[in-house]
Amino acid sequence: MPEGFDTDLSAAAQRWLDAFAAALAASDGPALATLFGGDSHWRDLLAFAWRVETVSGAPAIGAALAARGNAIAASGFAIAADRTPPRRVSRAGVEVVEAIFRFRTAIGSAEGVVRLVPGEAGALPWRAWTLLTSLAEIDGHAEAVGRDHRPTGEVYSRDFHGPNWLDRRQAAAAYADRDPAVLVVGAGQAGLSIAARLGQLGIDTLVVDREARVGDNWRNRYHALVLHNQVHVNHLPYMPFPPNWPAYIPKDKVAGWFEAYAEAMELNVWTGTEFAGGDYDDAAGCWTVSLRRADGATRRMRPRHVVMATGVSGIPNRPDIAGLDDFAGTVLHSGAWQDGAAWAGRRALVIGSGNSGHDIAQDLCERGAAVTMVQRSPTLVVSVEPSAQLPYALYDEGPDLADCDLLAMATPLQPLRRTHQLLTARSRALDRDLLDRLEKAGFRLDFGPDGTGWQFKYLERGGGYYFNVGCSDLIAAGKIGLVQFDTVERIVADGMRLRDGTLLPADLIVLATGFAGQAALVRKLFGDSVADRVGPVWGFDAARQELNAMWMRTGQPGLWFLAGSFAQCRIYSKVLALQICACEAGLVAANSA
Repeated sequence: MPEGFDTDLSAAAQRWLDAFAAALAASDGPALATLFGGDSHWRDLLAFAWRVETVSGAPAIGAALAARGNAIAASGFAIAADRTPPRRVSRAGVEVVEAIFRFRTAIGSAEGVVRLVPGEAGALPWRAWTLLTSLAEIDGHAEAVGRDHRPTGEVYSRDFHGPNWLDRRQAAAAYADRDPAVLVVGAGQAGLSIAARLGQLGIDTLVVDREARVGDNWRNRYHALVLHNQVHVNHLPYMPFPPNWPAYIPKDKVAGWFEAYAEAMELNVWTGTEFAGGDYDDAAGCWTVSLRRADGATRRMRPRHVVMATGVSGIPNRPDIAGLDDFAGTVLHSGAWQDGAAWAGRRALVIGSGNSGHDIAQDLCERGAAVTMVQRSPTLVVSVEPSAQLPYALYDEGPDLADCDLLAMATPLQPLRRTHQLLTARSRALDRDLLDRLEKAGFRLDFGPDGTGWQFKYLERGGGYYFNVGCSDLIAAGKIGLVQFDTVERIVADGMRLRDGTLLPADLIVLATGFAGQAALVRKLFGDSVADRVGPVWGFDAARQELNAMWMRTGQPGLWFLAGSFAQCRIYSKVLALQICACEAGLVAANSA
């Protein structure tokens, strides 16, 4: 550290916050700009405006802060004494002083993270490399959790003759005499997370799911599936997994937890209910939606908000492969796969080389089928341990999940890309032997856009990678055959014919070809005009440096999206819930995206 620089990290960070607060109060854009380095980024999650947005570069950050500061009356910037203390860490290859702080706005309480780097000679001792500001709570709308806000529960008195807890729960979930304020479509990790958040804010919310039971979106998937990241990263809001759970949770254990979670969190869920679409009434500020119940009845409701929580993927992709309709055997999409027991001693082609394709090919091979994988495009392969766990190292730094989540939010897009380039280079070195063996077997590899690895493949396209839990070793050893799709001529009645005339006989073809994104589902359910107003869903908006349409207002009033990993749903369900709460409280118009 250069001579004369602060060694008391808390004091150094507080001095920066004091200078920041003074410049902000004066709406002094140039003074604010001097507090940031040249390569700097400010990510704001609802604290300075009802937006999710990243601004890069000191001049632009200074101007944006100056323009918004007076309107929110930000004050009380101080190091959060009860959070992880300021410390020296490395983020995206940059050595920084990282500090968690709190402040207030005219709307409520907020929190943030500043990462400081030494200033240039003759300049301020410290400048911000990244700054996160995030709304934590809206005044008057605290979550009903903890000692100060916990509900009182049942009234115990011999004079009390009202409905008991069970009566109230059954009436609440029936919606016999009312419509919900919010309708959530999908009861996976996204739907349950946002319903739990909204419930703790007192916002009437109904979740609908077409499956028969909560958790069936995991329960009905292929038999061998387990989560590919570890348990401590994957908690849902308010209810962490038990401490004795396995590091990698089996899909049926996840399914059971979802069912228990919905019950414990008192979520209103209608299973066996298909969302059939809806229309928005601009004048009334609400939707008219149709729900098809398990008994064949249709219920029409008028919620003010619809949250699409159906995942990154929705409609199965069935590619146009020459001759597929001529195949005399069985064709399944990976979304319908269960297990390979019935295919022992038979021949299978798995078209696709992402996680599902690999897992299904391995399942078939281990059940005694003769399997060939057909690779359509280069695929990123990373060993599930340790390489695939490298991005979660932040969650190993301390026991406080809330701090880890805040620090995860505090890395804007450009530093996040650099982080994953470094992690990908490290994982390639760790996996070098496996990758070499795969290439010798003819498997085509890639390492994500600009070498950013599997995380950015997920964030930008929702797939295109495999966490190796054994299938890559089977391919490298020749126990699972491999064919490149560009060598295929067509599908025929008894298998696949290659361009060189070779016939690959097959009894089964599995299309592990992914799903159409949520934008296609929006177009199907709501029509072209709504889909056009929403625009792309998932993938990055270059100007805002944030995911398209996710957990923020879109061009379509009252239509919201939540998707992603367990951690993303846990973190950003709060961001989404605060915006819906603000709309319900009249603090912001739902149509002012």
